[in-house]
Amino acid sequence: MLTVETHCHTDASGDCRVRVEDLIKTARQRGVDRLVITDHNTISGAVRAKQLDPELIIIGEEIMTEQGELLAFFVTEELPRHLPPMDAIRILREQGAYISVSHPFDPRRGWELRALEAIAPHVDAVEIFNARNIRPAYNEAAERFATRFKLGGTAGSDAHTLIEVGRASMQVPEFSDAASLRAAMPQAQYTRRASGPLIRLASRYAAIVNKVSRD
Repeated sequence: MLTVETHCHTDASGDCRVRVEDLIKTARQRGVDRLVITDHNTISGAVRAKQLDPELIIIGEEIMTEQGELLAFFVTEELPRHLPPMDAIRILREQGAYISVSHPFDPRRGWELRALEAIAPHVDAVEIFNARNIRPAYNEAAERFATRFKLGGTAGSDAHTLIEVGRASMQVPEFSDAASLRAAMPQAQYTRRASGPLIRLASRYAAIVNKVSRD
């Protein structure tokens, strides 16, 4: 079984300052076998990381659509933000990506139920555990939704700091692409450890520092 961290950010995200070299080192130290880097609306950090550790890294992206965020694994071309959800899904399908839905029931970061129900037949999974969700009820609602629509369930730390890496992960059989990941998902087991609400302060700090640095 592979231990997979499905939701991590690097300094390519505006609210994170983690260098890819440090992220790779930390993931390896914590026994992560596959690390999906899902920066906000960019694959630049994931591409850099893939060059350094091609076995560990899966290129992903967290894409802000008009309705909410999608998590995509095995991305080959970067998607822009604010596309209609079905347009984003179509482009990802053309790339052969695996598509999950980020923190779908977190009211500050989630989806309207009607929009979520509309895309459910067209995605592979929803994120049934996000370590940054403040209330357990948000993850529980996502797991019920996945069961209702017979979708896979991904679990990830949503790490914006090194402390968070690996706090939430999946254990699945060997896979090498989106198709083999879909085949492996029915056997998925999960590590679920919440990060606590204060961890979000780190993202706010990083966003401020990054903005000042750019200005």
